Amino acid sequence: QVQLVESGGGLVQAGGSLRLSCAASGSGFSIATMGWFRQAPGNQRELVAVVASGGAPNYADSVKARFTVSRVYGTNLVFLQMSNLKPEGTAVYYCYATKIQHGRPSTNNWGQGTQVTVSS
Repeated sequence: QVQLVESGGGLVQAGGSLRLSCAASGSGFSIATMGWFRQAPGNQRELVAVVASGGAPNYADSVKARFTVSRVYGTNLVFLQMSNLKPEGTAVYYCYATKIQHGRPSTNNWGQGTQVTVSS
């Protein structure tokens, strides 16, 4: 069992910035990949940015050069710094993690989501 709790969402004007935070808690596992997905109304959930342990971040093309994902491994924290936000970025943003337990990966680990609304 892993708990992922997001914070930092809100309402921002186009061109503005927000910083999302996610904290993972639990025991009996280690976290390999951690990052962010988002889901806009009527759309499927899509990848925003993820980073694996010891790896480089991967970003959706739509957010490259504007968003930065970072991890604090010792505390199981991941952040998403979002700059130059656009109205199409309006969505619920979900923290995501891949955990390793007893040598086996689990990829279905999600936070409850935090709403980001970008006004034009």
